[in-house]
Amino acid sequence: MPKRVTLLNGPNLNLLGQRQPEIYGATTLADVEAACTALAAEFGLDLRCLQSNHEGQLVDWIQEARSGADAIVLNPGAYSHTSIAILDALNAFEGPVIEVHVSNIHAREPFRHHSFVTQRADGVILGCGTDGYELAVRHVATLLG
Repeated sequence: MPKRVTLLNGPNLNLLGQRQPEIYGATTLADVEAACTALAAEFGLDLRCLQSNHEGQLVDWIQEARSGADAIVLNPGAYSHTSIAILDALNAFEGPVIEVHVSNIHAREPFRHHSFVTQRADGVILGCGTDGYELAVRHVATLLG
């Protein structure tokens, strides 16, 4: 049975390729999901891709991952900086968690410099553009053996 990975994207990431391309680039979320799904398959991983602008939905999916996934790749978007609820849900998940940010949050506005998710993440990839997602999938494949 293949290892299962849940790829979660938070608010406004449905607008990748449209919103602030000078920061987030021209690659769409559909492009990211297709590339990551193909890469995951190369590693024998089953990847489930989900996106929501709603904090509670992300919490629900993280909770579902407790029995439905071996690892989580998460770009929480702006919830990185505000959501203790997402952190609490991640703390109840036993597998690896990789946090991804398209931009370098530490080179942006001061309020973006802190991420609650980082406290739980087994790895953080930031500032690598949308390539960061594929780096996260590769790392998860290594962690899952």
